[in-house]
Amino acid sequence: RKGYFEIANKGTIFFDEVGNISLETQAKLLRVIQEREFMPLGSADTVRVDVRILAATNRDLEKAMSEGGFREDLYYRLSVVMVKIPPLREREGDILMLARSFLHRFSSDITGKPMSFTASAEKALDSYDWPGNIREMENRVRRAIIMADGQRIKPMDLELDASGTRKHRGRTLKEARQNLEREIITDTIK
Repeated sequence: RKGYFEIANKGTIFFDEVGNISLETQAKLLRVIQEREFMPLGSADTVRVDVRILAATNRDLEKAMSEGGFREDLYYRLSVVMVKIPPLREREGDILMLARSFLHRFSSDITGKPMSFTASAEKALDSYDWPGNIREMENRVRRAIIMADGQRIKPMDLELDASGTRKHRGRTLKEARQNLEREIITDTIK
């Protein structure tokens, strides 16, 4: 059976979270990058490959090198061209654009109807710190679409308050659901 390097021959291979691979695997990867060849498991033949390598990580590789958790020679082989993407909290102009994009895409899939954010929801999204970056935003938007009562997403649907502070943190699912139901009833009465 062909492995990833053989499949990617004359193309590109992507390593996500390259900073988390073991030192043993790092040594093997370095050898393939340097020699442009490898011996498949169970074979006596060497396979030559020509691949472009893209690697991503959220780990500080320079720190990992100084701590002995990442090979310096592999770091320099991979870091020919580096693109540093700041975390979402540092990309203020992108937050609402991304949230609206997710809302448009997911609401079509989930409800079949277009949805929008209220002004207070947009304010909450924009002021939230996003410790979980894009993955957290995707999940919050999906959950909000499912939990929303109507076509407009409110901060409570996102489990944020108007100032962008997380709601329902550290509670059980039952308590969070009861609190959310209480808030929805209160809002409806108002």
